[in-house]
Amino acid sequence: MLAIRLDKKLERDLDLLAKARGSNRSVVVREAIIRYLEDDEDFQLAKKSLSKMSSSKPLKQLREELGLDG
Repeated sequence: MLAIRLDKKLERDLDLLAKARGSNRSVVVREAIIRYLEDDEDFQLAKKSLSKMSSSKPLKQLREELGLDG
């Protein structure tokens, strides 16, 4: 179980969102945390992938190296 403190405005906004969805605070917060964790995992994978990429080259240089400008 997790207990968090929210300011009154955030608590009110959370209640309004839960009511609009026909849900409750716990469900809305749980869904938000799941989304955040999934987004963070995607972000970490993207950062890892970018770090593995080699440096970029100008298109002209790449075309010359591949013998496309000739």
